[in-house]
Amino acid sequence: MSLNPLNAISPIDGRYRNKTASLAPFFSEEALIKYRVRVEIEYFIALCKIPLPQLADFDDSEFKHLRAIYQDFTIADALAIKEIEKTTNHDVKAVEYFVKAAFEKMGISEFKEFIHFGLTSQDINNTAIPLSIKEAVNKVYVPQYFALLNKLKQLVSEWADIPMLARTHGQPASPTRLGKEVDVFVHRLEEQFTLLNDIPSAAKFGGATGNYNAHKVAYPKVDWREFGRKFVHGLGLYHSFPTTQIEHYDHMAALFDALKRINTVLIDLNRDFWTYVSMDYFKQQIKEGEVGSSAMPHKVNPIDFENSEGNLGMANALFEHLSAKLPISRLQRDLTDSTVLRNVGVPFAHTILAFQSTLKGLDKLLLNKEKFEQDLENNWVVVAEAIQTILRREGYSNPYEALKGLTRTNEKINQQTIAGFIDTLSVSEEIKTELKAISPSNYTGI
Repeated sequence: MSLNPLNAISPIDGRYRNKTASLAPFFSEEALIKYRVRVEIEYFIALCKIPLPQLADFDDSEFKHLRAIYQDFTIADALAIKEIEKTTNHDVKAVEYFVKAAFEKMGISEFKEFIHFGLTSQDINNTAIPLSIKEAVNKVYVPQYFALLNKLKQLVSEWADIPMLARTHGQPASPTRLGKEVDVFVHRLEEQFTLLNDIPSAAKFGGATGNYNAHKVAYPKVDWREFGRKFVHGLGLYHSFPTTQIEHYDHMAALFDALKRINTVLIDLNRDFWTYVSMDYFKQQIKEGEVGSSAMPHKVNPIDFENSEGNLGMANALFEHLSAKLPISRLQRDLTDSTVLRNVGVPFAHTILAFQSTLKGLDKLLLNKEKFEQDLENNWVVVAEAIQTILRREGYSNPYEALKGLTRTNEKINQQTIAGFIDTLSVSEEIKTELKAISPSNYTGI
């Protein structure tokens, strides 16, 4: 049975395939194989540049042809490597044999034993996978993140002067502005993204147990630690040293934790907008032909914010497991990291789906300005804080208690009630005028 969106087990490769396909060049099995080939080729080129004595005569004009092996990599190449793996029962060794066969076709087979020279499979994996993650973040995640962030910034500007009743503990509280409340999320996202940017993309490169044993015994005069640092740095990665047989994954865990925190901020945002829709602060644009409920024709549900929240939860559960599990390995290595790393693209896919859903939800919002105004008008009680604060400034006796007595009754508090209370205060007419100028719609702070 050939794989298609209807028979895929995971919705990432099924229902949502068209929305997550941009991640396939980084996290699919074919992509992993291609990145491994890339590291093997670049490592060989780096050995030539030392040069090792046996590679001193290698024609550097061949480098472009070597790089073409991974730059022009096709699904047929990936399938050929999988066929070799049926014999080797080792995925990285299959890559090595594939590259050696390519050397033979190019007529440079006398150099092929320097493919994978002195390495263990984790030198390849722990360089290929961080590289794929870094490039996926830069080429897919970051553009999606900024698309969402820029939309929020646009809304901050559009809604900068929309006064809004705030709610703390679900109860009416000192008024705010809608743009400012969105700006809170903008700043939270930006601060977490700054932390994300500070995390190195780290690779392990040091031989069987991280000590360059084989390298040193073959070429004791070469500074292999510096070679490894320069090689990994040349790929745009940070060289972890010392290590065991595998990368310790501490930096990768930090990356996943940072991504999780950004997602958590967005869960918070989704829930707030869902609540605003339920409060009728926003209507939603209706797309012709869409159905909100199979039974209730009137319904237009805030499904985009709900879908985003669900996908962010899935992503965070996986990011949390990855960050908790990967840094732990028995002695110099066990294989548990290999299994979970094959799933690293899944939380990225759920995250990208969530970004798209939140953006879609925001694009459908129609501001119901009348509802904002109505809520403010119905809650004159919130200016009590302003009145008692000015009374404190003026040295008035027990102002908090006076306002508490006024506002904690079951009677409706409105503009007239507040004005009547102000008239009873033993303050100057100037202060009374100042107090009466305060309203829920203008008491919005900075």
